[in-house]
Amino acid sequence: MSTRASLRDRMRVQTFAPVPMRLLALALGSLWLVAAPAAHAGLFDDEEARRAILDLRQRIDASRQASDTATQRVVEEVRKQAEENAQLRRSILELQGQIDSVRGDLAKQRGLDEQLARDVAELQRSQKNLTQGVDDRLKKIEPTKVSVDGQEFTADPLETRDYEAALAVFRKGDFPGAQTGFFEFVKRYPQSGYGPSALFWLGNAQYATRAYKEAVANFRAMLAAAPTHPKAPEAALSIANCQMELKDAKAARKTLDDLIKVYPQSEAAVAAKDRLSKIKI
Repeated sequence: MSTRASLRDRMRVQTFAPVPMRLLALALGSLWLVAAPAAHAGLFDDEEARRAILDLRQRIDASRQASDTATQRVVEEVRKQAEENAQLRRSILELQGQIDSVRGDLAKQRGLDEQLARDVAELQRSQKNLTQGVDDRLKKIEPTKVSVDGQEFTADPLETRDYEAALAVFRKGDFPGAQTGFFEFVKRYPQSGYGPSALFWLGNAQYATRAYKEAVANFRAMLAAAPTHPKAPEAALSIANCQMELKDAKAARKTLDDLIKVYPQSEAAVAAKDRLSKIKI
């Protein structure tokens, strides 16, 4: 019993006996050798992580800045495009306004033109009715005695009006107009006492417009219709003048010879003698 207790006491003393300092220092040194590499590795990993984080942050900042710049450019382009579109819309609206204004002016002008056409048509109808009324009244007037170129005869007022109108055109120097007027007169009044005088002036108007062959025909028609007419010698002399213009000197010489024989006492005969002396065949 005592032996067993003594053994237990010795074991208890050995278990709780202090560890020598040398052994403790050795144990701590070994522990540092084991823990030091792990601590160093931990510090290295933190530095790499910080650099990676900083690099990532820089890339993010650069990307964000580039994105902001691109976004700003896009916004600016959109703004400029919007301004251009707005200006274009304003221009289109302004142009449309001008087009509408022009259309309005054209519509007004068409209205004025249509009104003018109606007014002209109405005026023409009124003038026609007035002219017809005057003609009707003149037709009811009895023929009166007139004297033209030393010839006396009776004529309707319409004949007198138309003859004097054509003669007024001739005196103004409008020879084409006078030619038309006298031609229409001769055709409208073939039996008029004005006929020989109308043919004479018609021939002169044609001579003035260099229609020499037509003038010769009308002068001859005048001589055939009224050989004793006071203007007959002048008509014969005018025929010779036309023939000279046509370079037919032989025919002109014969016409002048006949003029001198038929109307020897006329002033035209004196002129014919002078011209005969100048004609060379």
